[in-house]
Amino acid sequence: MKRIAVITSGGDAPGMNACIRAIVLTASQHDIEVIGFRHGFRGIVEDLNQPLHPNDMRLVSQRGGTILLSSRYPQFKEVDAARQAAAVLDQHDISALVVIGGDGSFRGAHHLDQYWDGQVLGLPGTIDNDLAGTDTTIGFTTAVDTAMEAIDRIRETAEAMARVFLIEVMGRHAGFIGLHSAIAGSAEAMLVPELEPQPKLADLADSIRRARQAFPDSSYLIVVSENLWPGGVEELARQLTQATGTTCHSAPLGHIQRGGRPNAADRILSMQLGQAAVHAVLDGISGHMIGVEQGHVVRVPLHLTFERDKQLDSRLVDLQLGLQQLNFASNVVKESA
Repeated sequence: MKRIAVITSGGDAPGMNACIRAIVLTASQHDIEVIGFRHGFRGIVEDLNQPLHPNDMRLVSQRGGTILLSSRYPQFKEVDAARQAAAVLDQHDISALVVIGGDGSFRGAHHLDQYWDGQVLGLPGTIDNDLAGTDTTIGFTTAVDTAMEAIDRIRETAEAMARVFLIEVMGRHAGFIGLHSAIAGSAEAMLVPELEPQPKLADLADSIRRARQAFPDSSYLIVVSENLWPGGVEELARQLTQATGTTCHSAPLGHIQRGGRPNAADRILSMQLGQAAVHAVLDGISGHMIGVEQGHVVRVPLHLTFERDKQLDSRLVDLQLGLQQLNFASNVVKESA
């Protein structure tokens, strides 16, 4: 009998629990036991194991976070840590490890694959949606929904008071949440890492001034990706206030984008990928991510998911820039021309 181990690693993402459920239930259908390790790769090294049974999975799909808990464990880059993890997995007679996580987690999985004889598979679980080789990742659409709802709420008070707001969304170094939430929230402007050249302070200030002149009783929202503007969204708001003479308010959404119940799309994606991971184990696949492209499950070598940059959809970039009617050029658009 095969035995599969599962971890959730790095930042949590809505839908991870639904993915665990699909792995456990599918494995049970093939008489495969499943063991979870709490706190990601650290949990393997420290042997923080717990059996996962089908009866434990009844009410987990609708829960946010991860029942296996997670952590960031930079020490796993070391060879000794990978070898210790391999020894623990062998002690439990594990045949395959499924890692649900993002870029850093997949680097860890690829590292372990060099020092362990078992199968290693990755499932894309990150709200950032920045993994190459898959159209979407577990947690992304829920995070966009959460950001959109927050933007809608801010829009109502901004409209009532005719105010300018700068709304900071997550995404680390990728603009997927920024782009999608800007479109969904009808933002007047957006700042995401992929725009090239980046709009200058003078461009933003001029756009705000022109909008205030044309629509003095209306709101104005700018969606800003985190880690983009030096000093953060608060500093950008201060600089724009000074440049325009209009008070600009900052609203970083922060970790509310990670939490909450996964939406329907993320639950379905999570279960689809969880089932596909078990099938990949049965097929003898190792060193691959299980993702989706154009609605179809795909298997992509792990190293390709983090060695290549994932591009924004140029059509959506064109859509947002066209609707906001700002003269910002995008290298994504240029490359598609």
